Amino acid sequence: MADSACRELILKAVFICLLKLAFSYSFRSCIEIPDSNHKTFRCIKCHEPDITTIVQDVFPTATNLTVSRSNTTFVQGRSFDHLSNLTCLVLDVNHIVEIHKDAFNNLHQLQILNLSCNRVSSLHRDVFSDLHNLTQLLLGSNKLNNTDMFLFSKLTNLQILNLRRNNLKNFSALVECIANLSSLIKLDLSFNNLTTLHHSHRLPESLARLYLSNNKLYKLGCDKSFLMYVKVLDFSDNKKLSFEAFQGLNLENITYLRLRFTNVSASKLLTHTNVRPWSIDFSGLKLKDSRALSSLCFFLQHHHKKQHIPKMFLKGNSIRALKNNTFYHCPNFTGVMDLSRNEMKTTGCLQFLHGQNQLESLKLEHNHLTKLMSCNKTKNLYSLRSLSYRYNRILQVSGFAFSNTPKLTNLELNINIIAYMDHKALSGLKDLVTLRLDNNLLTDVYNDSFKDLTSLKTLNLRNNQIAVIFNYTFHSLSNLSILDLGGNKITQLKPHAFDGLHSLANLYLDRNRLNMIDSSLFGKLHATLQVLDLQDNHIRYLKEHTYSPFINMSRLLDLKLDAQKPNGIYLLPRAFFRGLTSLKSLYLTNNHIIGFGDETFDDLKNLEFLTLVDSCVGIAQLKPGIFKNLRKLKMLFVENMGIKSFSKEVFGNLTGLKTLHLNRNAMMSLDISLLDNLTNLTYIDMRSCPLSCGCQNSDLQNWTVSNKRLQFPYLYNITCQDHPGSYFHNFDTNVCYLDIELYLYSLTFTFTILLTLIPFLYVRLYWKFKYGYYVFRSWFGEQWRRLRDQEENYKYDAFVSYNSADEDWVMEQLLPNLEGSSFRLCLHHRDFELGRDIVDNIVAAVYGSRKTICVVSQSFLRSEWCSLEIQLASYRLFQEMQDVLLLVFLEPIPKRQLSTYHRMRKVMLKKTYLQWPGLNCSDPSSAKELFWNQLKRALRSSNTGSQEEQKMKEENDQKRQEKDMEETEYFVNQTPIDEEVYYLIP
Repeated sequence: MADSACRELILKAVFICLLKLAFSYSFRSCIEIPDSNHKTFRCIKCHEPDITTIVQDVFPTATNLTVSRSNTTFVQGRSFDHLSNLTCLVLDVNHIVEIHKDAFNNLHQLQILNLSCNRVSSLHRDVFSDLHNLTQLLLGSNKLNNTDMFLFSKLTNLQILNLRRNNLKNFSALVECIANLSSLIKLDLSFNNLTTLHHSHRLPESLARLYLSNNKLYKLGCDKSFLMYVKVLDFSDNKKLSFEAFQGLNLENITYLRLRFTNVSASKLLTHTNVRPWSIDFSGLKLKDSRALSSLCFFLQHHHKKQHIPKMFLKGNSIRALKNNTFYHCPNFTGVMDLSRNEMKTTGCLQFLHGQNQLESLKLEHNHLTKLMSCNKTKNLYSLRSLSYRYNRILQVSGFAFSNTPKLTNLELNINIIAYMDHKALSGLKDLVTLRLDNNLLTDVYNDSFKDLTSLKTLNLRNNQIAVIFNYTFHSLSNLSILDLGGNKITQLKPHAFDGLHSLANLYLDRNRLNMIDSSLFGKLHATLQVLDLQDNHIRYLKEHTYSPFINMSRLLDLKLDAQKPNGIYLLPRAFFRGLTSLKSLYLTNNHIIGFGDETFDDLKNLEFLTLVDSCVGIAQLKPGIFKNLRKLKMLFVENMGIKSFSKEVFGNLTGLKTLHLNRNAMMSLDISLLDNLTNLTYIDMRSCPLSCGCQNSDLQNWTVSNKRLQFPYLYNITCQDHPGSYFHNFDTNVCYLDIELYLYSLTFTFTILLTLIPFLYVRLYWKFKYGYYVFRSWFGEQWRRLRDQEENYKYDAFVSYNSADEDWVMEQLLPNLEGSSFRLCLHHRDFELGRDIVDNIVAAVYGSRKTICVVSQSFLRSEWCSLEIQLASYRLFQEMQDVLLLVFLEPIPKRQLSTYHRMRKVMLKKTYLQWPGLNCSDPSSAKELFWNQLKRALRSSNTGSQEEQKMKEENDQKRQEKDMEETEYFVNQTPIDEEVYYLIP
C-alpha cells in the first residue's frame, strides 16, 4: 500500500510538472530565479494568507523554495506535497502561528528547513516525522514554550538545531528530545529563559557546539560528564552565573569557552576546573587593568606550563591603560590578541607587548584612541603581521608611527577621524599588502605618502575629503591592484596622477566631483585595468563629440557610469564606448540621456550585462540596430525609460539574452513577434507597465500564460490600467476573435460555394447574364422601353441574324424572295446606324422588327454576336410572350452539337423551324417554293394572340402542311428536335 501511494504521488507530481511546463510559465505569488533550471523559487511579500495557494503553481522540479515576508498564518497539511524534490525550504519572517502535523509530508529529500522569525508557540510531535534527511532545522525567533519528547525523534541526520530567541524554560525536556540525535553537532539555545541545565538524559556525543548565551542561568545543575564532549560552549550574558557552577565539571575537551558579562572569576575558574586557559575567551570578565592582566599572565605561566597560547580575547573589560611589559610574564601568544571594546586612550608604541615576540595579529578596535605617536625609537615587534585600529577617534597619525612593526602586511585605520597623516607616517612598511584608510577626514595625500609601500596591493581611501590627486602620488605602488578613491571630493586628477600603477586592475572613483574623463589619463592604465567605477560624478556632455575616453582600454571588463550629477550625462557622445572590446558589464542607470545612437554600443561585442534603468529623459525611442553587436548579452535592464514601443529590429541580434527587464515603462502593448529572435530568453519582467486589456494585447496574454520556456514574473498581479479591477492574465479576449472568426468562416464558405457554382453558372447562365447586361445597358439608355411600346409601328418586318460566311445565301436567296414580296428586312451591314454602339444597334434591330430570322449554320453557331442576337429574340419569345423568332437551318446539324446551345434547343422544342432544301432533294425547285411559302406565311403571322387562337392556328397550319405534303409528295415533320426530323423535300 505504501509503494502504491508513493507511486501515485510521484505520478501526480510528474503530471503537475508537465501541466505547468506545457501551459504556463508564470506564477501567482512566486518567481523562479533566472538560470536556476526550474530549481530555485522565491515567494516574497505575498498577500495570500494560504501558503498552499502561494506555492501551488511552483514546479515540482524545485529544490530551493523561499516563502518570506508574507501574511500566511497557518501551514496546512501536505502544503508541499507536489514538491518532493525540495532540499531547502525557507519560511522565515512570516506570521505563522500554527503548523499542521502533515505540513511537511513527502519532503523526503529536505535538508534545510528554516522557520525563523514567526509566531509558532507549539509544534505537534509528528510535524517533522517525514524529514528523515533533514540536516538543519532553524526555529529561532518564535514563541516556543516547550517541546514534545518525540518532536525531533525521526531527525536522525540532523546536524544543526537553532532554537534561539524563544521562551524555552525546561532544559531537561529539550535534552530528552535530542538525546537520540546521533548526528547533532550544533545546538543554539541563546536568548531563552533557561535557569538551569538540570537534565534527565545525556547530550548526544556528537554535539560539539552549545550556545546558551543571554539566558537566566544561575547554576548549571548538571552531571560531571554532561559537557565532556562539547568543544565550543557559550555562557555569555548570564549575569548571575558564577564560577561555582563549573566546579567538578569535566571541561577538558573545551576549545572555546565564552563567559562574557557573567559573574565568573577567571582566576577561580582556572583554579577549580580542568578547562584549558588558552580555550577561554577572557572578554567581559572584569580584567580592568594591567595588574589584573599581569596576575592572569603569572597564573598561566606557572600553573599550566603552556609555552604557547594561540589566541587571547580581552574584549569588553573596560581596560583604560596598559603598562609597559604588561604581558611580559604571559606565555607567548602566537595567533591573535583582541583588546577591542575597551576604554583605552593610548597604546603608546605597543610597549605592553614587549616579550611577545610571536604575536601575529592585534586588534584595538572600538577604543578611545585619538593619536598614533611616532615609534621610530622603540623596540620592534617583528612578528606582528596584522594591526587594526578601526572604530576609534584617531585624529592624527605621526611620522614613523609604525616603525616598530616593520613586517605588517595588513593595517586597518578606517572608521576614525584622521584629518592629518604625516608624510612619513607609513614609512618602513615595505611588506604591507592591505592598507585601509577609508571613512576618515583626510584632505590630501602626497607623492611620498606611500613611498615605501612597494608591496601594497590594496589601498582604500574611500569616504575622505580628498579634492585633488597630485602627480606621482602612487608612483611607487607598482604592485597595487585595487585603488579605492570613491566618496571623496575629487575634482581634478593631475596628468601624472596614476603614473607607476603598473598592476592596477580595479579603480574606484565613484561619488566624486569629476566633470570629464581624460583618455590620456586613463589610457596609461590600459594594459591592466579591468574595473572602473565612475558613478555619481559630474560628467556631462552638452555638445556632440566623436572621441572616446576609453579608446585604449581594451582589457576593461566592468564600467560604472551611473547617476551623474546634477542631471545625468545628458548627451552621450557618438563613439563614447569605442575601444571597450572586452567589456562585460556596463552600468548607465539614473542618467538623463536624450537619446542613444544606433552605433552607441557597436564596439561592446563581449558585453554580458547592461543596465539603462532611469537613463532617459521623457519618452525614449530605442533605434533599430542599437544592440546589433551584443550577441553575448545575457542580462538587459531597460526599466523606467519611458519606452512606448520599439521595432522588431531593436532586439534582433540579442540571441544570447536570458533576462530582460522592461519594468515601469509606458508600453501599453507588446507585439510578441518582436521577441522571436531571442531564442535563449528565459525571463522577461514587465511589471508596472500600463498594459492595456484590449485586443492589441490578446496575443500577448495568450503567450504569457502558455509559453513553456519563458518566465513572466508576477503576471497574476498585473492589473488593467484601462479596466480598473481587472487583471491582465484573464481579461476577456473572445470579442477580439469573434468577428475575425466569423469573417473568415463566411469568406471561406462563400469562396467554396463560388468555386463550386461558377463552372456550372458559366455553362448554364453565361448568355443569360451577358444578355441581361446588354439589355440593362440598352434599358438604361431608355431605348428598349421606347421600342417595346411601339409594336404596331415596326420599322422592319424582320431582322435577319446571320454570319458573314452565309452572306451569299442571304443576298442571293433570302433578300430577293422576301423583299421582292414587299417585306422590309433589316440587315446589319446595310441598316445598322453608323457610329452607334453595336449592342445598341442589335437591340434596336430586334425590337424594331416584327420578327427575327436566324439563319443557322455551323458558322452561325460559332459567332458570339449571332448568339447574342438569338438570345435577345428568344427573350421576347419566352419572357414577353412575343412570337418573333424564326429559325432557318441552312445545313443539317447533329444533336450533340446543338446540346450546348440550351436556349436554341428550347426554342426548337417549342417552335417549328425550317430546313433549307439541300442538293439531295429529288425536286429542289418545288421544295424551295414550299420553303419560301412557309417562311412568308410565318412572317405575316401576328406576334401576339390568346392561347386558344394560337392553338387553333397551329392545328390549321398542321392540316395545311399535311395537305401540301400529300399533293406534292413532300412530307413535313413538326416533331421536336429530339427526334432529329427536319422539313425535307424529296
